[in-house]
This record gives sequence, C-alpha cells and structure tokens, in this order.
Amino acid sequence: MVCVRVVTCALLILVAVFAATGCQRSSEGSAGSSASEATSGAADGTVVDQRPARPRPTGYGTVFLSIDECSSFGITSFTEVPCTSERAAARVVARYDGGVAEGPVCPATTDFVLHISEQRPASDEDGDGAVPQGYACMRNLQAPHPGDPGGGGGPRTIVGDCVYSAGRGEVRETACDGKGERKPEYRVTEAVGKRVDCPVSTALYVRLGGERPVGCAKPV
Repeated sequence: MVCVRVVTCALLILVAVFAATGCQRSSEGSAGSSASEATSGAADGTVVDQRPARPRPTGYGTVFLSIDECSSFGITSFTEVPCTSERAAARVVARYDGGVAEGPVCPATTDFVLHISEQRPASDEDGDGAVPQGYACMRNLQAPHPGDPGGGGGPRTIVGDCVYSAGRGEVRETACDGKGERKPEYRVTEAVGKRVDCPVSTALYVRLGGERPVGCAKPV
C-alpha cells in the first residue's frame, strides 16, 4: 500500500509591524517526456545507437495518482480510483517527485496536497511497480473548494484570501465570509513584485511565492 499524508493549509509569519510572510516557496518544475529511438553519426563516421530513457507510462492504474487521475474519499489515507467511480472525490491537478519544500508550488486553487511515500517492491519484473516519493496537488470534484480565493484553506495563500492574527507575530488563513472558526481581519487584495509596489493603504504584507511574491493585505 502506498502511504499518503494530506496538507490543507499554510502558516504565515509576521516579519514587522503590520507586515507578514508566508511559508511558500517556488521553483521551476519539470515533467518527463518520451522520445523515439534515434541514431546519429559519431566523429569517425560510425553510426551510434542512441536509446532514450523509458517514457513514463500514463493512464489509470499505471502511475499512482498521476495528473488527471482521481482519489477516493479519506481522512488519513487515500486510494486511487477511476474518475468515473462514485467513490471518486478529488482529481490530481499537478504531480511532482520529491518533497514539497524542495519542489514547485501547487497551482493556486489547489484544495489540498497528498504527500506520497516511496515504495519499491522487492519483486518487480519491469520496474513499473516502483512509486517514488512525491506529492500530488488535489482539487475536489465537488464544492466546497477551500483553495478558492477566500475559501479559508488550501496549501497556498492567494489574492482574495483572508487571514487573522494567531498571536506571537503569526497570522493564519480563514474564510472571508466569516463562517470559519475565526473571523477574518485582513484580505489579500493584490499581488506585486515588491512591497513598495503595494498601495499606501496596505496594512499587511504576505509572501505568496511565484512571480509576484508579495501580497498586499488590507483590514476587513
């Protein structure tokens, strides 16, 4: 069985008076690609056979929780199921190998992240049974979508989200409609490249990651 862990929200840290930063990091991702077998001439005219790496297989049941595949309902564990199944609950919108801290950030409206443990069967004829450590960015098939702007959850803080003071210089995300456990105190209204680009009415700066990493937040 492949083990998974779920992460649904991020913690933001205040760095100065009326200023905060989040826990997001970004980096460029990479995706596997297939290539046809080819030949080329060596310096002495000898034809050299170039064999590309085996393409990564796709399709339900081939790669555990690959892009556009679906998972079942779960609290502590999840199972891959066909997206047409009545058990299907969420779809993979992005999939990366390695750990979240070192890898690319999930798409903005990701609802939660599944952390997938490495699995390498002792007996595997063609190697397809191995599952590398990685993480899957998940989007619920039906509402609610905590990753949407103002939804009060998701692994990323984005424009439209609200936060509240959690004490000790920390703020946490909460639903903007006030229906969450805590009332919203600030709303992220804009994403810019630098703090100086925020409006003068900005009361809180939130690190969002990505190309425009600074979130300008105002009181609500």
